[in-house]
Formats: sequence, C-alpha cells, structure tokens
Amino acid sequence: MGRTSRKRSTLANRAIVASAALILGGGGLIAVNVYASAGEGASGSPPDRTWNMGTQMSTIDCPDVGNELPDVPAEARWEVDRELAAMDTQITDAYQQFADRKDEISRDPNLAENAVLGPLKAKRTASIDRIATAVERNADRPQGLDGLAPCSLRADDNNQGGGGYGSGDSQGQDAGQGDDQGQGDDQGADQGQGGDQGADQGQDAGQDGGQDGGQDGDDGQGQQGNGPEASDFVDIQSVQPNVDRPRQRRGASRGTFTTDCGRNENGKFNPDNVIVAPGVSNGAHHMHDYVGNQANDAFASDDDLANGDTSCRNQGDRSTYYWPVLRLQNGTVENDADADGGGKDQNVGEIQTPSQVTLKFVGNPTGKVTAMPRFLRIITGDAKAFTNGDANANASWSCTGFENRQLKDKYPICPDGSQVVRSFAFQSCWDGQNTDSANHRTHVAFAQDNGRCPNGFRAIPQLVQRIVYDVPPGPGFAVDSFPEQLHKPVTDHGDFINVFDDKLMKKVVSCINGGRKCR
Repeated sequence: MGRTSRKRSTLANRAIVASAALILGGGGLIAVNVYASAGEGASGSPPDRTWNMGTQMSTIDCPDVGNELPDVPAEARWEVDRELAAMDTQITDAYQQFADRKDEISRDPNLAENAVLGPLKAKRTASIDRIATAVERNADRPQGLDGLAPCSLRADDNNQGGGGYGSGDSQGQDAGQGDDQGQGDDQGADQGQGGDQGADQGQDAGQDGGQDGGQDGDDGQGQQGNGPEASDFVDIQSVQPNVDRPRQRRGASRGTFTTDCGRNENGKFNPDNVIVAPGVSNGAHHMHDYVGNQANDAFASDDDLANGDTSCRNQGDRSTYYWPVLRLQNGTVENDADADGGGKDQNVGEIQTPSQVTLKFVGNPTGKVTAMPRFLRIITGDAKAFTNGDANANASWSCTGFENRQLKDKYPICPDGSQVVRSFAFQSCWDGQNTDSANHRTHVAFAQDNGRCPNGFRAIPQLVQRIVYDVPPGPGFAVDSFPEQLHKPVTDHGDFINVFDDKLMKKVVSCINGGRKCR
C-alpha cells in the first residue's frame, strides 16, 4: 500500500536531474550545500566564516532574518513574506553554483567566498534593505538587520562526532512542547517529553544494518550525496522508552474529535507554502502531501479555502493539513524528477502514500478548551532545524508497536512487521486575537510544564497528527526538505489552517470538553 506508485497529474514526468555534488578537498570529501530561512526557525549570532578544506563541510549557515524581525505591520506582511521567500531562492541558486564549480573550489577554497558567499551576502543585503523599507512605510525602520546578511560554511555534526545539533546530548523536546502533546491518543502519538534520549544507543545498527538499502550506492549517502546518511538512522529496538503521558488534573478536557480526510490517495502535491510564502510558487522547495482542502496552493485566499472541495468525510471540515512527502531512496524516477520541489530541489525517489493518517483533536490537561478561530494558521516543527537548531523543532519518529519510544533527530529502523510512524502534536494555546503572526509562530504556543497555557493565551483543541508508512525495513527513506537541510529527520514539520465551519467547530469543542470520543 505504502509502496504503490500512482498518477500525479500535477507533476512533470521527466528525468531526474543531478543531485548535490561531493567535492574532493585536501583532507576528504566536502558535501557542499547551502542554507537560509524564511521564517521557520531561530537564528544565532553572525557566523564565523572560516573553514577548513580537510573538514567535511555540508551546509551553509545563514542567520534567520524572518525570526529576527520585530513585529511586522499587517500592511507590510505580504511584501516581507515574498522577500523572505526570495532569499530562499537566492540560497538555492548559490547551492547550485557550489555544485557546478566543485572542481574549482576544491583547488581554491577562497573561490567559495569570492564567487558564492560574497555575492550571496550582497543579494541578502539588498533583500534585507527592501524588507526594512517595507516595514518603514508603516512603522519604525527595523535596526540591526544588516548583520544578518553574511553566511558561512559548516559541517554536518553527525559526521564530525562533535557537539552540534544532532548529537546525542541535544535530543529531547523543549519543555513546553512535550507537556501537552497527544492527550487522549491511545496509539502513542503523544510525543514524549523525554524526546529521543536513546536515539544514539544503537547508532551502529543504523550504520551497519543495511547501509545500501535503497541509498543509491553513494557511500551511505542517499539522495545522490544530498543525504540522509546511515548515521541518521537508528534501530528503534535499541531506544529506551521515553514517553511520559501528561497528568490529567481535575477539570481536564478529556474528550477527542477525529476527522477522516484520507491518505492523499488522489495525489495532491505541490511545493508551495501558503502560510510562510503566500503568492510564491515553490516557496517550500520541497513537495508537500495535502489532505483536506483541495484548493490549497501558494495563491489560495481564505475565500478560496472556504469554497474549496475537501477530502474530509465530514464536509464541514475544509481545513488544510499538509506535510513534506516521504520518499524511498530506491532509484525510482518519480514524476516530479525535473520539477520544482522535486528533482530540481534535490528531492528524488519514490513518493510514498501513507498506509494510515489519523487527525485527532484533543483537550487540555488542566481545563476546558475554547473554539479555534476560522483560518487560524499553525506551523509545528522547523523545516530549517538542521541549521537553526532545536528551538522550534517538533519532529517525532517511531515504529508501530514501539510508540513509547520517540526519536527527534533520527529516522527509525523498524523490525519486520512494524511500520514507520511520524507524528506531530501541534501548539495548543492561542493568543485570543490573531490567526497568524509575522513569524507565523508567536500567535500560538505550547502549554507550559504544568499543562497551563502561558499568560495571555487560552487553550484550544490540539491537533495530533499520526502518519504511518509501509516501507522496507532498514535505511532507505527520507523526508523531503530544503536542499541545504540534507533531508535530516529533525527538519520534519507540519502545517494546518483551520477551515471548520462554525457548527462543526462547536461540536469539536463540546466533544472534547464533555469527555466524549467523537468523529
């Protein structure tokens, strides 16, 4: 079922384009990739731009301009979003320049700075100036953004054995993220507060157990050198249980509401993201699966969504639920092999139809929930978490029969008879005013450690999303990603826009607050 190919009429049916190149440096291979962000993560300080050709460099780290912006006036938000998306395209172009000039760069490391990083800084400086000008038309001009223009090369910490993000000591959900996740979900989709404390116990199993299983023979590197690597996988049986269910307090809302919107059997895909990059084709640079609303693309307005068809059994739910596709790295030429978001963005392999998708809304462990506003937008996880770090990461990977063991920055190797599970527990607190925010995050929040919402926020039904895949055991699959994110499992993320009609939303709230299980 999960391995079945089907017609994808919206995607081009052409040959696979070349993926990322490995550049031979003085001390080893250099996998050249690039990175920037359009508002989906947290940034650090301006990077150190020095690098060593003897180190296996794998990505370019650019500060996250979107996350560093002050509040953006509503009048400027559309223009700012478009400019942030343009900065992602600048990075994608720089990535291709690295690949095209790999031989020259291997002989002259300064060429990376002079021919790629320098021009990239100039383009980012111009984009930052346009963003500041757009904000200035309606508010004070933001200060200090120019320092976010430079980017630098960095290594894949998994390969360096160092302490960067992705090493064993960085695993575990943020305190606010794990506490209220997955209440009422009897299938184990409640993401654990312990994160994946055992994710690197059995790392050898991920490295030795089938390195060549679908990895296209790239020395353990799938996606033709663009990731993932054997070290990104771990045997789920070597991981210790790490899920703690939140304690239900008196007055908790214990009910659930499950909506059945199918598994994307009809094959609706596009590489857009109408939340982060409205009006921008290929704003995500990776392919999304869609269930629910069938009108969702980069140009969909709220009215388009309200009037769109839905794959949900209950026609009162026209919400849109979308996430990056999962692919087998088995050498199969997919229909999007020469399309944006597919092969052109280093996402190759056979797209998998989930064997099961569960969309469940649950309550709050400390009290009642209130209705979501229509057209509320929520992003959970961070598509740029490999370079941004884990501040907004919310990935959870596991296997059926082992869902008390959740992985954050590893893909699971499941035993025979077990299927891969990826799950998302979305933010469950709303600021009571806004359906979106400048960085598409601050209008919603996770509950605190005690289960209560932060001051100024109110509890809303929490979407818990569970997606199951029947894939061959062992390494050999990967989630789509921005090309510079190397298909790391920590970059997994989900997107949701609430388009329930008022009557059905009232039922959702009534069921959850009344302790009933409804569909």
